[in-house]
Amino acid sequence: MTPDLPGSRRYLYMLCALAACTACLVLAQAELLAGLLTGSVALTLPIAALAARALLLWVQESMSVRFAASAKQHLRTRVLRSAMESPGAQTTLVTRGIDAVGPYLTGYLPQMVISATVPLAVLVRLFIADLTSALIIAATLPLIPVFAVLVGKHTTRQTELQWDLLSRLGGHFLDVVRGMETLMLFKRAGAQARIVREMAVQHADATMRTLRIAFLSALVLELVATLSIALVAVPVGLRLLNGSVDLQTALLVLLLAPEAYLPLRAAGAKFHAAAEGVAVLKNVLTFKEKTPKAVVLTRPPDLRTATIALEGVTVRYPGRTEPAVRNFWLTVEPGERVALIGPSGAGKSTLLSVVLGLTKPTEGRVLIGGADLREVTGWHECLTWVPQQPWLMAASVAENIRLADPQATDVDIERAAQAAALDVCVDRPGRELSSGQRQRVALARALLRRSAPVVLLDEPTARLDTRTEQAVLTASRKLLAGRTALVVAHRPALLPETDRVVRVG
Repeated sequence: MTPDLPGSRRYLYMLCALAACTACLVLAQAELLAGLLTGSVALTLPIAALAARALLLWVQESMSVRFAASAKQHLRTRVLRSAMESPGAQTTLVTRGIDAVGPYLTGYLPQMVISATVPLAVLVRLFIADLTSALIIAATLPLIPVFAVLVGKHTTRQTELQWDLLSRLGGHFLDVVRGMETLMLFKRAGAQARIVREMAVQHADATMRTLRIAFLSALVLELVATLSIALVAVPVGLRLLNGSVDLQTALLVLLLAPEAYLPLRAAGAKFHAAAEGVAVLKNVLTFKEKTPKAVVLTRPPDLRTATIALEGVTVRYPGRTEPAVRNFWLTVEPGERVALIGPSGAGKSTLLSVVLGLTKPTEGRVLIGGADLREVTGWHECLTWVPQQPWLMAASVAENIRLADPQATDVDIERAAQAAALDVCVDRPGRELSSGQRQRVALARALLRRSAPVVLLDEPTARLDTRTEQAVLTASRKLLAGRTALVVAHRPALLPETDRVVRVG
């Protein structure tokens, strides 16, 4: 089950070659050990055969680990590029789910190839050496895969149920964590905790049922293999006493009989460890990976003369029936400052995200001087952005301002802070600032980026007191001077600084 994985065909060919070598070494090792016990072979030859088998096993494991790592990277990319409705389920699949594919690719799949090769080689050699023993093994050998298939079908159903419960548990838990503030506000955290606990108990029960099946099936396979080997060993011992078979042939049969059953027993044991990975692999291979269209990227035009146009922009988010923005049209002339107003939830911040290139419109397009934004490279170099809730890293105020221009000097940082009316020491940790001070740090960043011809402001005066609002307005006037600007405004204080007001929603 690896047709869609890169390099899978070559991996299977290599496994087949290694399995053929393993079969030859198994036969050679049995012949040499039988010869050693009868005194016709020196000790060094069996040791060399054992060393060769160990080396072959190391080569196979190394190759399997490398292929599994490449395959898991491919599967994670495929999952992340697919459209899944639940972020929680996607997170569970990318982490725990894809990791479960490893035992299938490194353990079960190589063992299945060996199981199809070594027992056949052993049977051929035994048919030549001792027909009676070969017929007994040929009659009893199919019992192991028959029992394995019967148990495996039940195991597959239980594993798929276990994975489904785990995926639902992970998705629900992530959703609960993301909405914890709302749940606590409405006193529903306790109810959700009980639901998560119940789902965890269901998953634990399913896991225990799967483990119970694994242990019982291992017991069945071991019992069948042991009885089958006994059916071979007892007649060989009796015939050796009667003199109807020589010692070297008897030893060869006794050494090869366990090797015929061992690969199938190992495959049955590895199946349970790989069952979850098989379920995940089936799930992932059904995803359709989004293949982006090949586009020829161009540099942004001169924004001192180029317009910014939003043509029929519609944005829909997964899981929502109503679009965040519907069929929005707007043209911003060079040097024009446009204010976007409207009720909360109308899509003003979404429109800024579309112009930033962070959100791709479901319908419509953004044109920069006639060029589609999706085909423009280096667009962010032309922008300076002041978000509604600025993010500050765990560093000094100066380092947070310097994010806008890593080459800025300390004097440049001080000037930007003064222009933004930031009345704190620039050596102070950024995490200690109030919301108003954070807003002015964001403005200082924007002022530091003097080369950007386009300014995007997302409600820079939201949730500020009157005194702080005036300081931010003063800094915003300096920022907007002589630039093309798109401003989201809830309060009327910023409107006099713009040339045109556009209502959204």
